[in-house]
Amino acid sequence: MTILVTGNRGYIGTVLTEVLCERGYDVVGYDTGFYKDNALVSVQNLARQITKDTRDVTDEDLAGIDAVIHLAALSNDPLGELTPGITEEINLEGTLKLAECAKRAGVKRFVYASSQSMYGVADTSHELAEDEAGPFGVTAYARTKWDAEVALKKMNSDGFMIVCFRPSTVFGASPRLRCDIVFNNLVASAYTTGKVEVKSDGTPWRPVVHVRDVSSAFIVGLEAPKELVAGRSFNVGVLNGNYTVRDLAEAAQRSVPGSALTFTGEHGKDSRTYRVSFKRILSELKDYYKPEWDLDRGGKELTEFFKKINFTEERFRGRECNRLKQIQYLQEKKEIDERLRWVK
Repeated sequence: MTILVTGNRGYIGTVLTEVLCERGYDVVGYDTGFYKDNALVSVQNLARQITKDTRDVTDEDLAGIDAVIHLAALSNDPLGELTPGITEEINLEGTLKLAECAKRAGVKRFVYASSQSMYGVADTSHELAEDEAGPFGVTAYARTKWDAEVALKKMNSDGFMIVCFRPSTVFGASPRLRCDIVFNNLVASAYTTGKVEVKSDGTPWRPVVHVRDVSSAFIVGLEAPKELVAGRSFNVGVLNGNYTVRDLAEAAQRSVPGSALTFTGEHGKDSRTYRVSFKRILSELKDYYKPEWDLDRGGKELTEFFKKINFTEERFRGRECNRLKQIQYLQEKKEIDERLRWVK
């Protein structure tokens, strides 16, 4: 089975590609290459790599592909606010163009990486089920994820199956690590500075999930019977996978014994707080989705990874592990323009 993975040179995509190859899939990469040089350890190149923007995808790019896992996007909220309109162009219009090309090319399954950011600032008195989502996101990134889901589901058919997975905030080691997401950031700070500083009072809620469990969920989209997943959305996480930021900070501190933990009490730019239910994926897909990672195991993995690569505060603060800083660097070097296209 031949799988096209968009965003294969990103944080999740690098791990997902490794897992797919280990499981015997023939993997084709599709990535614009913004983060291709940000690997902290060596990465095995794929036999076939398409270096291209999803806005420029053609039917020919999908020839011979059985299924698509679509990860490529402006990948977090600060990036989504970088240039007005660009988020919609890439995350929404680019996604729909890719799906249309895939359908015409005879692709059978389209697995979409959505996001729980669409839950926005929610009532945290209960855990939100998939059907309680809507256009409530507080950022352009979140809104485009919702809009793309709605449009993609209208394309679902017997011959072209759509399934949408909404991962919690992801954590865990990857060759193309991100330290601009909450738990990775906290553990990296503890490891490189000896301090876990939380720029809030620690009360906001944030579900999190390990990058390998997310990868497993996407593969479920390839393997589960169509009648279980077609045209549906699934929150991706683990049992008891909702944490306060304080919980996450304390787990980060446990990962680095001797590190100091402080809460500033200020209110940062990120106003999101939500708790979600994982009942659907854990019950209806229990024979296929079997998450294995918790915070303490993931924290230990990260600290071991940092030790292996001699991770420093300079690298932690730099562009290697921060998507917004990398994009800004490429723009400052005039390698990409304001529309996030490579300058030829």
